[in-house]
Amino acid sequence: MTDERDSTAQSPTVRDAGHRYEVRLGDELAGFTEYLDRDGQRIFFHTEIDDRFAGRGLAGILVHDALTATVAAGKRIVPICPYVAKYLGRHDEFAASVDPVTPAASEAVRSARR
Repeated sequence: MTDERDSTAQSPTVRDAGHRYEVRLGDELAGFTEYLDRDGQRIFFHTEIDDRFAGRGLAGILVHDALTATVAAGKRIVPICPYVAKYLGRHDEFAASVDPVTPAASEAVRSARR
C-alpha cells in the first residue's frame, strides 16, 4: 500500500521560480535548471537533479517544460548547459528557437554568477 504523502507517488510539477525552473514531487524539490535572460534570449547554464530522484525522467520533464515556457514567452534558447544541449539534439520541435552558444553568452553567465 502506498502512502499518499510518499513523493514517489506524486506527479512532477514544474514552475518558474525566477532565474530557474524547478521540478517538484509533492512538496519536495527534485531538481532545477538555471537560466539568465539577456537580449531576448534565455541562456540555460546549469541543470541538476537530486540523487534521490535520479532515474525517473525528471530532468527531461523539467527541461521540456522550461523550453516550452521559454518559446511561449517569445525568447530564444541558448543551451550552455550540456544536458539542455543534449536534450535539444534529440527534440527537433525546439530547433527553430535555438541560438548558438557564443562567447558573449558565456561571459554574461560568468558575470552574473560573480
